[in-house]
Amino acid sequence: MRREQNIVIEVKDLTAGYGERVVLQSVNFKVQAGEILAILGPSGSGKSTLLKHLIGLNPPLAGAVWIDGKNLWTTEGAERQKLLLSFGVLYQSAALFGSSTVAENVRLPLEEFTDLPNLAKDLVVMSKLRLVGLSTAGDSKPAELSGGMQKRAALARAMALDPHILFLDEPSVGLDPITSAGLDELILQLSSALSLTFVIVTHDMESVYKIATRALMVDDESKSIIAEGRPADLRDQCQDPRVRAFFHRQSGTEGTMRQTVVT
Repeated sequence: MRREQNIVIEVKDLTAGYGERVVLQSVNFKVQAGEILAILGPSGSGKSTLLKHLIGLNPPLAGAVWIDGKNLWTTEGAERQKLLLSFGVLYQSAALFGSSTVAENVRLPLEEFTDLPNLAKDLVVMSKLRLVGLSTAGDSKPAELSGGMQKRAALARAMALDPHILFLDEPSVGLDPITSAGLDELILQLSSALSLTFVIVTHDMESVYKIATRALMVDDESKSIIAEGRPADLRDQCQDPRVRAFFHRQSGTEGTMRQTVVT
């Protein structure tokens, strides 16, 4: 596949699910370098399933995910390893190792995937912690940090190997509005300063309007993307009743989607 200019992710005819159970079918979209793309939809619509396929945790039932012009599942060996290291992931729970310090958590990818001397690793760790506003928290254990600081520490770890794409799974979940707003500001700063591309699964609509350059919405009944565009345009102009119900927080039969156990 030939890489299009400025396209860093292409999802082509992706059918995603578990065994014979199809969650999303024939999904297509592209992500341009430097975008902040929000993936939206009610609980059970397949957002997390899509994310697992985007980061290579689940193989597609059909179709493909392309990153930097390479198929995530057919690329093999050292090239696949290089491809996987081109992006970082912030998990919903932060997924920090509780027995390690914050600095040790950030250092883990460097220990596993680089041959840098110890001093260079220390400098990288300090640099990443400084980027997320945690320059004095390196010796702390995760349990000693607030929820927002844990998310920042996990974000520093996700950036340890200098990826150009970051996938964020519900980054603001469990955070108070002020802490969540601070995390939004950090994402915008990182996007601007480092030219990072973000793909964010979220329910936080205030955050979406503030930081997302584009949003797409998935639907469990059609098993597809039912809307795509600027968040404010989807809110104000989209005529699909399901989209209007979601963006305007309407309940009732019109536009309401079935809930399933798939997230």
